[in-house]
Amino acid sequence: MSSSRKVVELFYDVVSPYSWLGFEVLCRYRNVWNIELRLRPSLLGGVMKESGNRPPAMVPNKAVYMQSDLNRLAKYFSVPVCFPENPFEVMFEKGSLNAMRFLTAVSEKETSGDVMLERVSREIWKRIWSNDQDITLPESLSEAGLKAGLSATEVEELLQLYKSQPVKDRLKHTTEEAVKHMAFGFPLTVCHVDGKAEAFFGSDRFELLAHCIGEKWLGPQPDKPTAKM
Repeated sequence: MSSSRKVVELFYDVVSPYSWLGFEVLCRYRNVWNIELRLRPSLLGGVMKESGNRPPAMVPNKAVYMQSDLNRLAKYFSVPVCFPENPFEVMFEKGSLNAMRFLTAVSEKETSGDVMLERVSREIWKRIWSNDQDITLPESLSEAGLKAGLSATEVEELLQLYKSQPVKDRLKHTTEEAVKHMAFGFPLTVCHVDGKAEAFFGSDRFELLAHCIGEKWLGPQPDKPTAKM
């Protein structure tokens, strides 16, 4: 293991199932690797627009591949990803703007670390990519927050905060940061090594990422002794 603690940022949007995979793996490794993991909720739509990229689900062949690919990856990563009944509606008609503003508000209220941001992010991902539930309405976000361990009072405060201009501005700023790292999609993991930022796109670059920060890749579930590369 390398001696110096490396800062690793994860830029993500809950509308992206691949981001969920990357999120869970990095959360598992935050106490295995010598890293400081920073969760950076961002807006995938903004990244797509600024980079000129197209969502893979908009390309018919990619959409078909994406479904079978995620089924395989869900088992490999041990993350309960399940395609919603109407993925086009979920990803493109409803989107994730309110959810990402809500998570940005959660991040704003964190006093130390990002424990609650991790928990609420996971609950929202479960709603959209495991249980095929809404993530756009205030009551949906409220339910996710309560399940994550927030109190009813805290949830009410967040439901007010996520509509505020400072939260909207922060989400925009974080998204712009991702674009500056040459993001064209999510998840985007940025490792800071010796004063240099190294960016990795996708949820299949962990072995290379580990090499970059001087750590060892132990598979998607490092706590299991039988984990394989």
